[in-house]
Amino acid sequence: MDTELARTFLTIVETGNFISAADRLHVSQSTVSTRIHTLEELLGCVLFVRNKAGTTLTPAGRQFQRHATALVRTVAQARHDIGIPDGFGGTLVIGGRIGLWEEFLLDWLPLMQKAAPAISIRAESGLEPEIMQGLIEGRIDIGVMYTPQSRPGLKVEQLFDECLVMVSTSAKNAPEPQAGYIYVDWGPEFYAKHSACFPGFGGPALTANIGWLGLQHLMKNGGSGYFPMRIVRPHLASKRLHIVAGAPEFSMPAYAVYPIDSGRDIIAGAIEIMHRLAGSAAKGKTATKPAKRAARASSR
Repeated sequence: MDTELARTFLTIVETGNFISAADRLHVSQSTVSTRIHTLEELLGCVLFVRNKAGTTLTPAGRQFQRHATALVRTVAQARHDIGIPDGFGGTLVIGGRIGLWEEFLLDWLPLMQKAAPAISIRAESGLEPEIMQGLIEGRIDIGVMYTPQSRPGLKVEQLFDECLVMVSTSAKNAPEPQAGYIYVDWGPEFYAKHSACFPGFGGPALTANIGWLGLQHLMKNGGSGYFPMRIVRPHLASKRLHIVAGAPEFSMPAYAVYPIDSGRDIIAGAIEIMHRLAGSAAKGKTATKPAKRAARASSR
């Protein structure tokens, strides 16, 4: 069976309808429909019921979901195994939000390399939908994000609480969005909290879905916006940015997501180092000792 058919099926399950699946896969809706029609003919059954609310799985579709996931993951694992660079014993693919690569995952990376020198690491950045899709398909081993979705076969662990603070290039900014305010899309939870705290906010002149982009614009052109405290702390110390007095702060958990039944010690070791690093950061210390489990995994 063509794995592209299985990937298309899983994308529809993930997004809830054929239109959103087509957007996610960067193909036309007719292409998605054709692929599902071909898949249903191969299997000899109907997989989806389409209605005004979107699509729902038939009983046969629910049974096939498990097999489709296994098929895509098997092919992805085969690509991993075949594509291992010379001199390495395995690979690990980690996907994370750009905002979580800053400071946190960039600090994790050398610790992981030291703990598991025989493992080749592929680092990717993206938003939650892309990372979740990669996890479902087996292309990504670990995803680090703010708003994960619960999916069968995936485990979600909280790493730390992110503190988002309003900062400004002016020391006298009012405790609410002003001219020059940059809205960074930190996800649906942030949107709900932001809307509740600023019900009269009519909308920003600039919206960015990547924190790094918003912060670079802010530093160069002035203004204000919400950013993680761990990222803006150096700019606060240098007085290039200022905490906006009286503005609400928002807590947003960061999570690690990975397959429950991967059977790979290297994933467990990588997660252990993340927890160690998060705990050290919370105490204001620098993690220096790599996880023993990852060290053992690197020798296998």
